[in-house]
Amino acid sequence: MKNLRRLVTTALVIALSSLGVRTASATDNAAANCTSASHAPAARTAAAPVTVWLAGDSTMANPGAARCPVGWGSQFDALFNSDVTVRNQAVGGRSIQTWLYEGNVSSTKGSDGECRLTSSTYSSRWQTMLNANTGMKAGDYLFIQFGINDSSSTCPRHVGPARYQQLMTMMAQAALARGAHPVLLTPVAAITCSGSTATKNRGFVSQTFAAGSATGAPVIDLQTLSVSRYNGLRFCPNNGDYGSGPVGAFFCNDHTHFETHGAQQIAALVAGDVRRQKLPLAAYLR
Repeated sequence: MKNLRRLVTTALVIALSSLGVRTASATDNAAANCTSASHAPAARTAAAPVTVWLAGDSTMANPGAARCPVGWGSQFDALFNSDVTVRNQAVGGRSIQTWLYEGNVSSTKGSDGECRLTSSTYSSRWQTMLNANTGMKAGDYLFIQFGINDSSSTCPRHVGPARYQQLMTMMAQAALARGAHPVLLTPVAAITCSGSTATKNRGFVSQTFAAGSATGAPVIDLQTLSVSRYNGLRFCPNNGDYGSGPVGAFFCNDHTHFETHGAQQIAALVAGDVRRQKLPLAAYLR
Protein backbone atom coordinates (compact mmCIF):
# COMPACT_ATOMS: atom_id res chain seq x y z
CA MET A 1 0.00 0.00 0.00
CA LYS A 2 2.85 2.43 0.89
CA ASN A 3 4.59 1.67 -2.41
CA LEU A 4 1.35 2.25 -4.34
CA ARG A 5 0.83 5.60 -2.52
CA ARG A 6 4.44 6.63 -3.30
CA LEU A 7 3.99 5.77 -6.99
CA VAL A 8 0.76 7.77 -7.21
CA THR A 9 2.38 10.75 -5.48
CA THR A 10 5.41 10.65 -7.78
CA ALA A 11 3.16 10.48 -10.83
CA LEU A 12 1.14 13.45 -9.60
CA VAL A 13 4.30 15.52 -9.03
CA ILE A 14 5.56 14.71 -12.52
CA ALA A 15 2.23 15.63 -14.02
CA LEU A 16 2.03 18.92 -12.17
CA SER A 17 5.62 19.76 -13.04
CA SER A 18 4.87 19.31 -16.73
CA LEU A 19 2.17 21.94 -16.32
CA GLY A 20 4.61 24.39 -14.67
CA VAL A 21 3.20 23.95 -11.18
CA ARG A 22 5.83 23.90 -8.37
CA THR A 23 5.23 21.53 -5.49
CA ALA A 24 6.63 21.84 -1.99
CA SER A 25 9.32 19.34 -1.10
CA ALA A 26 10.23 18.16 2.35
CA THR A 27 13.18 20.54 2.19
CA ASP A 28 10.87 23.43 1.32
CA ASN A 29 8.60 22.55 4.22
CA ALA A 30 11.55 22.45 6.61
CA ALA A 31 12.74 25.85 5.39
CA ALA A 32 9.26 27.24 5.84
CA ASN A 33 9.16 25.98 9.39
CA CYS A 34 12.52 27.63 10.14
CA THR A 35 11.25 31.01 8.98
CA SER A 36 7.98 30.86 10.83
CA ALA A 37 7.14 33.63 13.27
CA SER A 38 8.40 31.62 16.20
CA HIS A 39 11.80 31.13 14.56
CA ALA A 40 12.20 34.42 12.66
CA PRO A 41 15.30 36.44 13.59
CA ALA A 42 14.66 39.56 15.66
CA ALA A 43 14.52 42.79 13.66
CA ARG A 44 17.79 44.73 13.84
CA THR A 45 17.55 47.48 16.40
CA ALA A 46 18.24 50.93 15.00
CA ALA A 47 21.37 52.58 16.41
CA ALA A 48 20.58 54.98 19.21
CA PRO A 49 21.66 58.57 18.46
CA VAL A 50 24.83 59.52 20.32
CA THR A 51 26.26 62.92 21.22
CA VAL A 52 30.03 63.26 21.42
CA TRP A 53 31.01 66.17 23.68
CA LEU A 54 34.45 67.73 23.31
CA ALA A 55 36.27 69.67 26.04
CA GLY A 56 39.65 71.17 25.26
CA ASP A 57 41.71 74.09 23.97
CA SER A 58 42.46 75.73 20.62
CA THR A 59 44.02 72.59 19.11
CA MET A 60 40.54 71.03 19.41
CA ALA A 61 38.29 74.09 19.04
CA ASN A 62 36.13 75.17 16.11
CA PRO A 63 37.77 77.88 13.98
CA GLY A 64 36.85 81.53 14.28
CA ALA A 65 36.68 84.06 11.48
CA ALA A 66 40.36 83.61 10.61
CA ARG A 67 41.52 80.78 8.33
CA CYS A 68 43.83 79.50 11.04
CA PRO A 69 43.78 77.88 13.55
CA VAL A 70 41.41 74.99 12.91
CA GLY A 71 41.02 72.58 15.81
CA TRP A 72 40.76 68.87 15.06
CA GLY A 73 37.42 68.73 16.91
CA SER A 74 35.84 70.74 14.09
CA GLN A 75 36.67 67.91 11.68
CA PHE A 76 35.53 65.06 13.94
CA ASP A 77 31.84 64.99 13.04
CA ALA A 78 32.54 64.22 9.37
CA LEU A 79 34.10 60.89 10.36
CA PHE A 80 30.85 59.52 11.81
CA ASN A 81 27.49 58.54 10.38
CA SER A 82 24.33 60.58 10.89
CA ASP A 83 23.57 58.94 14.24
CA VAL A 84 26.38 60.94 15.88
CA THR A 85 26.27 64.62 16.80
CA VAL A 86 29.51 66.29 17.88
CA ARG A 87 29.17 69.15 20.37
CA ASN A 88 32.52 70.90 20.38
CA GLN A 89 32.91 72.96 23.57
CA ALA A 90 36.69 73.43 23.26
CA VAL A 91 37.87 77.02 23.70
CA GLY A 92 41.19 78.53 22.69
CA GLY A 93 43.64 79.63 25.36
CA ARG A 94 42.14 77.54 28.16
CA SER A 95 43.79 75.25 30.65
CA ILE A 96 41.63 72.57 32.21
CA GLN A 97 41.01 74.84 35.20
CA THR A 98 40.14 78.01 33.28
CA TRP A 99 37.86 75.94 31.02
CA LEU A 100 36.04 74.61 34.09
CA TYR A 101 35.97 77.82 36.15
CA GLU A 102 35.96 80.57 33.53
CA GLY A 103 36.40 83.97 35.21
CA ASN A 104 36.75 82.47 38.67
CA VAL A 105 40.46 81.67 38.56
CA SER A 106 42.57 84.43 40.12
CA SER A 107 45.97 85.67 39.01
CA THR A 108 47.61 84.67 42.31
CA LYS A 109 48.83 81.34 43.60
CA GLY A 110 48.05 79.81 46.95
CA SER A 111 50.49 78.11 49.30
CA ASP A 112 50.07 74.91 47.31
CA GLY A 113 51.37 76.59 44.18
CA GLU A 114 48.00 76.45 42.42
CA CYS A 115 46.01 79.40 41.13
CA ARG A 116 43.37 80.39 43.64
CA LEU A 117 39.68 80.14 42.81
CA THR A 118 37.55 83.16 43.67
CA SER A 119 34.42 81.01 43.28
CA SER A 120 33.70 77.34 42.80
CA THR A 121 30.96 78.13 40.27
CA TYR A 122 31.49 76.22 37.04
CA SER A 123 31.70 77.87 33.63
CA SER A 124 28.54 77.95 31.53
CA ARG A 125 30.03 75.39 29.13
CA TRP A 126 30.55 72.81 31.87
CA GLN A 127 27.14 73.55 33.35
CA THR A 128 25.67 72.92 29.89
CA MET A 129 27.27 69.50 29.78
CA LEU A 130 26.09 68.69 33.31
CA ASN A 131 22.49 69.78 32.65
CA ALA A 132 20.19 66.84 33.43
CA ASN A 133 17.83 67.65 30.55
CA THR A 134 20.04 68.90 27.74
CA GLY A 135 23.55 67.80 28.67
CA MET A 136 25.36 64.47 28.72
CA LYS A 137 23.03 61.49 28.73
CA ALA A 138 23.53 57.76 29.00
CA GLY A 139 25.43 56.44 26.01
CA ASP A 140 27.05 59.78 25.12
CA TYR A 141 30.82 60.35 25.03
CA LEU A 142 33.02 63.03 26.55
CA PHE A 143 36.46 63.56 24.98
CA ILE A 144 38.81 65.60 27.19
CA GLN A 145 42.11 67.04 25.91
CA PHE A 146 44.08 69.74 27.70
CA GLY A 147 47.71 70.03 28.84
CA ILE A 148 49.03 72.71 26.49
CA ASN A 149 48.14 76.01 28.19
CA ASP A 150 48.23 74.31 31.61
CA SER A 151 52.03 74.32 31.53
CA SER A 152 52.08 78.12 31.87
CA SER A 153 54.04 79.24 34.91
CA THR A 154 51.64 82.10 35.63
CA CYS A 155 48.03 82.28 36.67
CA PRO A 156 45.27 82.03 35.73
CA ARG A 157 46.24 79.30 33.22
CA HIS A 158 48.84 77.53 35.35
CA VAL A 159 47.85 74.05 36.56
CA GLY A 160 50.21 71.74 38.44
CA PRO A 161 50.41 68.00 37.70
CA ALA A 162 48.44 66.86 40.77
CA ARG A 163 45.72 69.45 40.20
CA TYR A 164 45.54 68.52 36.52
CA GLN A 165 45.02 64.85 37.36
CA GLN A 166 42.41 65.75 39.97
CA LEU A 167 40.37 67.89 37.57
CA MET A 168 40.54 65.41 34.71
CA THR A 169 39.45 62.64 37.07
CA MET A 170 36.58 64.79 38.29
CA MET A 171 35.38 65.45 34.73
CA ALA A 172 35.54 61.76 33.86
CA GLN A 173 33.61 60.84 36.98
CA ALA A 174 30.92 63.42 36.17
CA ALA A 175 30.45 61.81 32.76
CA LEU A 176 30.26 58.34 34.29
CA ALA A 177 27.67 59.52 36.82
CA ARG A 178 25.42 60.43 33.89
CA GLY A 179 25.94 57.13 32.09
CA ALA A 180 28.24 58.73 29.52
CA HIS A 181 31.64 57.41 28.45
CA PRO A 182 34.70 59.59 29.13
CA VAL A 183 37.68 59.31 26.78
CA LEU A 184 40.90 61.03 27.89
CA LEU A 185 43.55 62.32 25.50
CA THR A 186 47.14 63.33 26.04
CA PRO A 187 47.87 66.77 24.51
CA VAL A 188 48.56 66.82 20.79
CA ALA A 189 52.17 67.66 19.94
CA ALA A 190 53.51 70.74 18.23
CA ILE A 191 56.18 70.19 15.60
CA THR A 192 59.68 70.33 17.05
CA CYS A 193 62.65 68.61 15.52
CA SER A 194 65.78 66.98 16.80
CA GLY A 195 67.70 66.64 13.57
CA SER A 196 65.54 64.57 11.25
CA THR A 197 63.21 63.34 14.01
CA ALA A 198 60.04 64.96 15.35
CA THR A 199 60.01 64.85 19.14
CA LYS A 200 57.46 64.92 21.94
CA ASN A 201 57.02 68.29 23.62
CA ARG A 202 54.01 68.14 25.94
CA GLY A 203 53.53 67.32 29.60
CA PHE A 204 50.72 65.87 31.71
CA VAL A 205 50.95 62.51 29.98
CA SER A 206 51.34 60.35 33.09
CA GLN A 207 48.60 62.33 34.83
CA THR A 208 46.22 61.63 31.94
CA PHE A 209 46.91 57.92 32.13
CA ALA A 210 46.53 58.00 35.92
CA ALA A 211 43.11 59.66 35.59
CA GLY A 212 42.19 56.96 33.09
CA SER A 213 43.26 54.22 35.50
CA ALA A 214 41.33 55.83 38.37
CA THR A 215 38.09 55.97 36.40
CA GLY A 216 38.41 53.10 33.94
CA ALA A 217 38.30 55.60 31.06
CA PRO A 218 40.20 54.75 27.88
CA VAL A 219 43.16 56.97 27.06
CA ILE A 220 44.14 58.02 23.54
CA ASP A 221 47.83 58.94 23.52
CA LEU A 222 47.45 61.70 20.97
CA GLN A 223 50.93 63.07 21.64
CA THR A 224 52.54 59.80 20.55
CA LEU A 225 50.15 59.40 17.62
CA SER A 226 50.74 62.94 16.35
CA VAL A 227 54.54 62.73 16.64
CA SER A 228 54.47 59.44 14.77
CA ARG A 229 52.43 61.08 12.01
CA TYR A 230 54.87 64.00 11.77
CA ASN A 231 57.74 61.57 11.38
CA GLY A 232 55.80 59.57 8.80
CA LEU A 233 55.29 62.78 6.82
CA ARG A 234 59.01 63.67 7.16
CA PHE A 235 58.42 67.09 8.68
CA CYS A 236 61.95 67.10 10.08
CA PRO A 237 64.51 68.50 9.73
CA ASN A 238 62.91 71.94 9.58
CA ASN A 239 64.63 75.29 9.08
CA GLY A 240 62.02 77.21 11.09
CA ASP A 241 59.76 77.95 8.11
CA TYR A 242 56.32 76.75 9.19
CA GLY A 243 54.38 78.70 6.56
CA SER A 244 55.19 76.83 3.35
CA GLY A 245 55.57 73.35 1.92
CA PRO A 246 54.07 70.24 3.55
CA VAL A 247 54.58 71.68 7.04
CA GLY A 248 52.81 74.90 6.05
CA ALA A 249 49.87 72.93 4.64
CA PHE A 250 49.54 71.10 7.99
CA PHE A 251 50.31 73.84 10.54
CA CYS A 252 49.56 77.49 10.97
CA ASN A 253 52.70 79.62 10.94
CA ASP A 254 53.34 78.90 14.60
CA HIS A 255 54.25 75.16 14.61
CA THR A 256 51.42 74.48 17.10
CA HIS A 257 47.99 75.10 15.55
CA PHE A 258 46.53 73.43 12.49
CA GLU A 259 45.36 74.36 9.05
CA THR A 260 42.21 72.47 7.93
CA HIS A 261 44.34 69.74 6.34
CA GLY A 262 46.29 69.19 9.54
CA ALA A 263 43.14 69.24 11.68
CA GLN A 264 41.61 66.57 9.44
CA GLN A 265 44.63 64.33 9.88
CA ILE A 266 44.66 64.73 13.66
CA ALA A 267 40.92 63.98 13.82
CA ALA A 268 41.57 60.84 11.76
CA LEU A 269 44.25 59.76 14.25
CA VAL A 270 41.75 60.07 17.11
CA ALA A 271 39.08 58.15 15.18
CA GLY A 272 41.63 55.49 14.25
CA ASP A 273 42.48 54.90 17.90
CA VAL A 274 38.78 54.71 18.78
CA ARG A 275 38.61 51.87 16.26
CA ARG A 276 41.89 50.28 17.39
CA GLN A 277 40.73 50.20 21.02
CA LYS A 278 37.37 48.79 19.88
CA LEU A 279 35.36 51.41 21.74
CA PRO A 280 31.61 51.02 21.09
CA LEU A 281 31.69 54.43 19.42
CA ALA A 282 33.67 52.84 16.57
CA ALA A 283 30.44 51.28 15.29
CA TYR A 284 29.35 54.77 14.20
CA LEU A 285 32.48 55.57 12.19
CA ARG A 286 32.08 55.80 8.44
